[in-house]
Amino acid sequence: MDPDPARSPELGLRPRHPPPVRPVRALRGADGRGFQQTFRDGGGWPKRRGPGSGIVKLSTKRRALIVNGALGVLLLGGAGVAYASLNGGSAAEAAPVTTPVTRGTVLSSVSASGSVESAKTRSLSFSTSGTVEKIYVEAGDKVTKGQILARLDDTAAQEDLDAAQASLSAAEDGDTSTASGYSQYVQARNAYRDAKRTLDGTVLKAPFSGTVTAVNGTAGGSSSGSSGSSSSGSSSASGSSRAGGSSGSSGSSSSASSASSASSSGSSGFIEVADTKRLQVVGDFTESDVTKLKRGQTATVTFDALPGVTASGKIALIDPVAQTSNNVVQYAATISLTDVPKTVRLGQTTSVQVIVAKADDALVVPTSAVRTAGGQNTVTVLANGAQATRTVEIGVKGDTLTEIKSGLAEGDQVVRSTGGGTGDLRGGFPGGGFPGGGAIRISGGGGGGGGGR
Repeated sequence: MDPDPARSPELGLRPRHPPPVRPVRALRGADGRGFQQTFRDGGGWPKRRGPGSGIVKLSTKRRALIVNGALGVLLLGGAGVAYASLNGGSAAEAAPVTTPVTRGTVLSSVSASGSVESAKTRSLSFSTSGTVEKIYVEAGDKVTKGQILARLDDTAAQEDLDAAQASLSAAEDGDTSTASGYSQYVQARNAYRDAKRTLDGTVLKAPFSGTVTAVNGTAGGSSSGSSGSSSSGSSSASGSSRAGGSSGSSGSSSSASSASSASSSGSSGFIEVADTKRLQVVGDFTESDVTKLKRGQTATVTFDALPGVTASGKIALIDPVAQTSNNVVQYAATISLTDVPKTVRLGQTTSVQVIVAKADDALVVPTSAVRTAGGQNTVTVLANGAQATRTVEIGVKGDTLTEIKSGLAEGDQVVRSTGGGTGDLRGGFPGGGFPGGGAIRISGGGGGGGGGR
């Protein structure tokens, strides 16, 4: 017999309908997976508990743990990607860059800066004092040898010469057989010569064909000219050491060779003339480079104001006296130019490169591949995937290539130095560990933290 009379049709009782199905509510369990629960008759929904409820509190903690855990995984993943990327880059950078040993020409050179000068200049001054009567030229004029450039008022000088001429004539007519008579003749003759030189000194003439580079006086002014800075003259024909230009009569010459353009403070010449067809460059070389220079070496000159224009020359003179500026010791060397372009002008700034050594058809490697330590030169060779250090004998060493005399064969693969350091990358990151030098810190989810429901 059915123990439940409400469900027995034989008793004639009205069967009771099943309780209505309550809405299904999805809850999230401890394992994070959703499940469904149906509350039927008499069950109903569980009453909401207070803030201290174990169900609500447990759910909030788990959500905080899940969120923090996900953030930690993402952070660890990003750090891992960065670590792998950095290690991959380091590995790529560590791959050696090689180049084969070949044959070629090695050039070794030294360089210096300088300026264009005339190889022959003259600073002209009147040999007597007076007032300038006329100036016939101005700066930039072309002149020929013997051409009159300027003149003083020679009235007094001419009168002195006439008087001296008369005295000399009287002395010559006198009795020169006696000591007294001969003495008077000699004095009159010397006075006449002095007067003539004085008259000649009232005129400035060009000592050679060239160009007037400066006129330091005006008509009606003093014969001494203006005070200022004068460029010392030079002449490559003379082998003497550096000397400044001299001031004297129109026949005086600053023909001393100059290894540099020395400037002197004082009175300059009244008119300065230069031979612009004979140009030179004076460059200042360091004390280490000057030891490699020799007279006759070929030089290439470029001009700052003339891009693409070059001139060739040879070393004509090396100054034996050093110049010190800002604690830097330098020696001047004079390069005589040949085949000078027409666009070149006096005073232009130049760069000089002198070939000091050359090796033709030599075994060559990049200079960056050669290392020097303890007096020995070594290179790193890559053979069969392994690197080995070899001692080599070098010859001419240039800026880009170095001659190898022994220790390598043509075709050997040498490792080039890239010149860039990777620093101290321990474990793929500078300083070890992760960026920032510390461990990654992940916050825990305890204590009512933040995840919302």
